[in-house]
Amino acid sequence: MHHQDSQRHMTALDLDRATPLLRRAYDYWTAKCGTRPMPARADLDPAEIKPLLSNLILMDVLRDAKPGWPLDFRYRLVGTNVDAMMNGRYTGLCMSEMPHQQPGSRIWSSLERVTATRQPHINRVPYVGPHKDFISVVDMVMPLSNDGGEVNMLFCIVDFVLRARLA
Repeated sequence: MHHQDSQRHMTALDLDRATPLLRRAYDYWTAKCGTRPMPARADLDPAEIKPLLSNLILMDVLRDAKPGWPLDFRYRLVGTNVDAMMNGRYTGLCMSEMPHQQPGSRIWSSLERVTATRQPHINRVPYVGPHKDFISVVDMVMPLSNDGGEVNMLFCIVDFVLRARLA
């Protein structure tokens, strides 16, 4: 896939909001798409994205896994940098188990949007965590699919924006 073809996934405005880290992840995801609308988890090679791994989150998309939850998301893998910046350990947890991440929250809405549209999405939210040097979190959520149709996993890159960067 040629780089300009990748623009079908995002508008210039969205790309302008991407930090260099997010842009690098997006370029990798786009390259892995090939002629498909989205790559599969098996297409991702950790050796090819070593600089991204500490800021990576892989989310399982769960459908009808629990009564009353037609959709849910489970933290399959949380990079070390992300894990260190959060208010808890999320690996293995479902968002349905965390009141602040259930339907109606910004993070849920972002994941739900990418799952439904099968298109990447950038989200910027205020940083809420143990480190006061950060003002916001910018993340990019990109869909993955084993069958090229239904999203079964989300490839997320999270970047933490320092207060000093905005000055």
